[in-house]
Amino acid sequence: MSKVFYTSARALDFDFHVSLPAKLEELLEQADLKGFIDANDYVAIKMHLGSHGAFRIVRPVFIRKIADAVRSAGGSPFVTDTVRIPGLEYLEVANANGINHLSVGAPVILADGIFGKDVINVPAGEILGEIGVASAIYEAQAMIVVSHCKGHIAAGYGGAIKNLGMGGIGARNRDGLPERGRMHFAQNTQLEWDMDICDFCEKCVNVCPHQAINFDDRQIFLDQARCAKCARCARVCPSGALVAPISQEIFQRSLAEAAGAVVSTFKPGKILYINFVLEVQPECDCMPLADVPVIQDQGVLISDDIVAIEMATLDMMGKAALLPGSKGEENSGKEGHILQKITGKDPYSHVRAAAELGMGQIDYELVEIERKSGKWENAMNFDPQDRIPLKPKGHGWHREGPGHPHPCQGSGS
Repeated sequence: MSKVFYTSARALDFDFHVSLPAKLEELLEQADLKGFIDANDYVAIKMHLGSHGAFRIVRPVFIRKIADAVRSAGGSPFVTDTVRIPGLEYLEVANANGINHLSVGAPVILADGIFGKDVINVPAGEILGEIGVASAIYEAQAMIVVSHCKGHIAAGYGGAIKNLGMGGIGARNRDGLPERGRMHFAQNTQLEWDMDICDFCEKCVNVCPHQAINFDDRQIFLDQARCAKCARCARVCPSGALVAPISQEIFQRSLAEAAGAVVSTFKPGKILYINFVLEVQPECDCMPLADVPVIQDQGVLISDDIVAIEMATLDMMGKAALLPGSKGEENSGKEGHILQKITGKDPYSHVRAAAELGMGQIDYELVEIERKSGKWENAMNFDPQDRIPLKPKGHGWHREGPGHPHPCQGSGS
């Protein structure tokens, strides 16, 4: 059973030391980053930089605390994400959202280069085969995965697995073909368009961040060289005339495979996961909007097990109070987890898939770190013996060792 450490978003005293930035600082000290970072390691701080209109990303004050902690542990931090819109424009978005070298205390770079093609192919799994991991992440010696936890229209939930499975993969391969988009679409198939039900509203044209769609004389024209296969166009189509050809099961499994490919490029014990359950909005930070949060802020979780921290985060979200006037309240009468009520997708699906691939443990122990009488109780203790390396075997990655059988092997085999 993996440990997940947590501190609440509540501040119950008029004292800086109970503020969330101070509590994050204490969490990082308790985590003992020297156990993850060797001297002079280049440490990727993987986050989402947001988009035009999406401003609820992890705030710069928290990223700076993490960068400072990395530097104190002897590492050299850099903040990074992969290209989603044209590279230089994405850096401008990051700057507008307050993420720059001056604010976070570390260089901000695009992990797959300004054109999104700087990738290194890595074995992924049965569905994806190989996939291009962003080169700056591939080459980093250690990584801290900083995730703003929220809803996601395709995955149901966007946390650490989505952060790596989408955000750790290059936008395109070296031939310029969509790489990340292979998960949204069934490999490299194309959008399907039904002219008979299209009402030519051109919402798809307006939402495309790459200007890849145009209409002329009631015909659709898709520029394959520009299309990133993000499927925003299909998502906003009110008539259902545009369809991205992929099943939920394939997408969720692909997402887990891609995240496993990224994780496999690091030595055991070199990745730490930090989930921010704050301003939990119904949409991903890549969308051009930020709706009001759906649940009350919960706090910050830290673990070295990606599956355990995702399970703990989702369980916490499911128990949280819904905020009035939000999509959470509007959909409260439906069945399932709050994010499933909003998105219609099972948010646990890709987390279970990651567990089946051997990336971590479903069972977890949640340990709350809180300040009492000037001291912090329940000090963190990540057991290095729990860090079992991921090794390729069959289709995907799994942890080898006691208690971690290959997912394809039953108890009787």
